[in-house]
Amino acid sequence: MGTDGQPEPEHRHCLVTGASGYIGGRLVPELLEAGHRVRCLARSPGKLRDHPWAADAETVRGDVTDTESVAAALHGIDVAYYLVHALGTGSGFEDTDRRAARIFAAQAHAAGVRRIVYLGGLTPRNVPHESLSPHLRSRAEVGRVFLDSPVPATVLRAAVVIGSGSASFEMLRYLTERLPVMVTPTWVHTRTQPIGVRDVLRYLVGSATMPDDVNRTFDIGGPDVLTYREMMDRYAAVAGLRHRMILPVPVLTPRLSSHWVGLVTPVPASLARPLTESLRHEVVCHEHDVARYVPDPPGTPLPFTEALSLALRRVREAQVATRWSSAAVPGAPSDPLPTDPDWAGGSLYQDERRRTVDASRSSLWQVIEGIGGDNGWYSFPLAWAVRGWLDRFVGGVGLRRGRRDAHRLRAGDSLDFWRVEEIEPGRLLRLRAEMRLPGLAWLEMSAETDDEGRTRYRQRALFHPRGLLGHAYWWAVSPFHAVVFGGMARNITRAAKGLNSRHR
Repeated sequence: MGTDGQPEPEHRHCLVTGASGYIGGRLVPELLEAGHRVRCLARSPGKLRDHPWAADAETVRGDVTDTESVAAALHGIDVAYYLVHALGTGSGFEDTDRRAARIFAAQAHAAGVRRIVYLGGLTPRNVPHESLSPHLRSRAEVGRVFLDSPVPATVLRAAVVIGSGSASFEMLRYLTERLPVMVTPTWVHTRTQPIGVRDVLRYLVGSATMPDDVNRTFDIGGPDVLTYREMMDRYAAVAGLRHRMILPVPVLTPRLSSHWVGLVTPVPASLARPLTESLRHEVVCHEHDVARYVPDPPGTPLPFTEALSLALRRVREAQVATRWSSAAVPGAPSDPLPTDPDWAGGSLYQDERRRTVDASRSSLWQVIEGIGGDNGWYSFPLAWAVRGWLDRFVGGVGLRRGRRDAHRLRAGDSLDFWRVEEIEPGRLLRLRAEMRLPGLAWLEMSAETDDEGRTRYRQRALFHPRGLLGHAYWWAVSPFHAVVFGGMARNITRAAKGLNSRHR
């Protein structure tokens, strides 16, 4: 008992998979705040290095499809959070999800884990399993794998999650803001029950201390049941926009809808498709039993309008902790860097530029770290825009992901169609390309001081081709490098000089 006569809070040792993703990156600090110990399982632990909570949590390298690394990560764990999905990895993603879940369940049982907590999707009632979208069908199957295992499981099922940076919020936001008049699919009339990310996190944290005899699904949602059209109307009202004219058209299939969403919003078609497919059927909570174990404080769950207002305020104040793009793009390169000791060799093309800068190193670094997003790429904007459009056209992420923070970067951040692979504040920024390419590509920018004490800017574009097409690609674009990369080096150093002058 505590000094106030109340029972001492129960603390658990928790494993969080998917800690580099949208929900996982927010769950870790919430678990730490609740007094739990946290271990994170990540394929690339370096992506978690710069998170504010990194020093307070343990991080281990591994993959949920690798039995040995899962077994090691689960050793000594009380509660295991499963927040990963193979969505977008190709036509076999359902098989990958199923296999990973079975490995995780078996190793959790072998390690003596007390509970598995899984966040899945809310599925419609009276709809045959085979009629569900592949996205919802796979999530439902993963939930059943955990419920059928010997380890007690909490399977939380949510529909649309509303929070700053969530894919659902970004899709709603950009569709409403950019299109005062829009032709939409018929799913805008489908009812759904959105939930604020704050409540999702509250239920996830509370699930850690559920009684050992609880093994079931829980529907979680906010107090409002709305059509997507009503959600867009409410967003327009909260954002101070004029009333939107919405014209549903029945011929827009899920595939066409996803390309339409991908064209208008930063959410790529590969991610938009499962989101839009999930809106074909009504997804409404049919019970609120979770409140028996995780009681709702006054004012919760958050009403939809309040969740929207909170998310919009976070975006405008640039206080977005994680974004949908925090998670790695499925199929993105994971090969070693060309500077790694174990680099396998082969062809490696590079374009290198060096310039002396009439500015302090700190001014130069400020420009380097602020690159991308609304700040642009300091070179031939039309060329970058065209490259982004081409990437979107072939199903890539394009340039619209932008930045999580306008001024600061951390390892693992997405940056338009790049991802921060390495950052050494004040010295080095290395980006790995996540656009569709016939090979691997990096862009490296450094702030250095030469032997005479002058500030030097160093820039390298590196490309490791894949097959004949990769070689052809490099030689096809290399004539433009003088304009694109040469212009970038000139303009970055010019911007640093201007910034330095203003600081004097």
